[in-house]
Amino acid sequence: MATRLTPLLLQKRKIEKKTEAVEDDDDGMDKEEVENPATDAWLMKNRKSPWAGKKEGLQTELTEEQKKYAEEHARKKEEKAGGEKGELVADKTTFHGKEERDYQGRSWIAPPKDAKASNDHCYIPKRLVHTWSGHTKGVSAIRFFPKHGHLILSAGMDTKVKIWDVFNSGKCMRTYMGHSKAVRDISFCNDGSKFLTAGYDKNIKYWDTETGQVISSFSTGKIPYVVKLNPDDDKQNILLAGMSDKKIVQWDMNTGQITQEYDQHLGAVNTITFVDNNRRFVTSSDDKSLRVWEFGIPVVIKYISEPHMHSMPSISLHPNMNWLAAQSLDNQILIYSTRERFQLNKKKRFAGHIVAGYACQVNFSPDGRFVMSGDGEGKCWFWDWKSCKVFRTLKCHEGVCIGAEWHPLEQSKVATCGWDGLIKYWD
Repeated sequence: MATRLTPLLLQKRKIEKKTEAVEDDDDGMDKEEVENPATDAWLMKNRKSPWAGKKEGLQTELTEEQKKYAEEHARKKEEKAGGEKGELVADKTTFHGKEERDYQGRSWIAPPKDAKASNDHCYIPKRLVHTWSGHTKGVSAIRFFPKHGHLILSAGMDTKVKIWDVFNSGKCMRTYMGHSKAVRDISFCNDGSKFLTAGYDKNIKYWDTETGQVISSFSTGKIPYVVKLNPDDDKQNILLAGMSDKKIVQWDMNTGQITQEYDQHLGAVNTITFVDNNRRFVTSSDDKSLRVWEFGIPVVIKYISEPHMHSMPSISLHPNMNWLAAQSLDNQILIYSTRERFQLNKKKRFAGHIVAGYACQVNFSPDGRFVMSGDGEGKCWFWDWKSCKVFRTLKCHEGVCIGAEWHPLEQSKVATCGWDGLIKYWD
């Protein structure tokens, strides 16, 4: 009984015969077919087992480079398992002042009694009145002591945080050392008695301003880009941090537990700004969007993203609480309303400065009449809030002028900091 071949088998037989013919007669008529990788003949001729190869040269010894790589990989793995948190450094602090208490027993951080705002009208500074130098690398952020401004806190890329006297001696009062890499952000609590630092060593630390003790530290194993305490007086134990892994993490500092994660951004989170009586907060991120959240609820209530938008690495709240100024990386400052709609105010935009690529801080004068910002060329720019016109520019720093803060009480005094390691005070 003849066996019937299935069409597939028939085809295979044909090819095999063809190939045999070709192999017998390589310079025969089928040469073209053999040389054409699209044909079955070529496939049959060049068919090789994936295991066909040199049997003799099996490598048993690892080369030096491979050994190094394997060790490095194992070490990293161990670190990941054990050291998911940031790198740990012994916390040190040095007091540079004369004494920590004066003859009346008042602490060196106590605000001067007579410090009051003389009037509400702000003026643009004209000249340099003081320079604080002490950081060995660039200064990434400065913050005045809340309400009084008699001290100024600075975060350095030399891993140190320093606090300087503004009113009297103008000297550095205390240095706080607790990070192993550059410090990215700093933030005071409401009464200034404590402050937060966020470093590239992935740690967030909560310091006692007066004694320099670290009260607690936090880490998720990611780099914190921005740290903020909830501004409500009864919620000063709640810490929010915008992370490099796109999350905003919320800790209860009393327990040290993470109580909430806001996870919707598609890029590292750069700013956190509380609005609407601190019931909501706005975040900006490398994903070029703004998101508005209800505090405590990890659901975005407003998402702002337009094709023309750029990343906004710094956001400031206007003193009347109705507007947000956002430093946009296309060299302009955009204004958003903080009311229900969070709309862009198309009538107001401030331009002229060059900030592309730098997270230069944008800020307001305490009376809200002026907008100011550093720029990538070391200048500090002042605009009139009403007319949006440039009012004045000051050449402040060599290189980038990254931070600019208006004194909370002195109407015409402004502090700037730059990547040249200096903090300057203007009047």
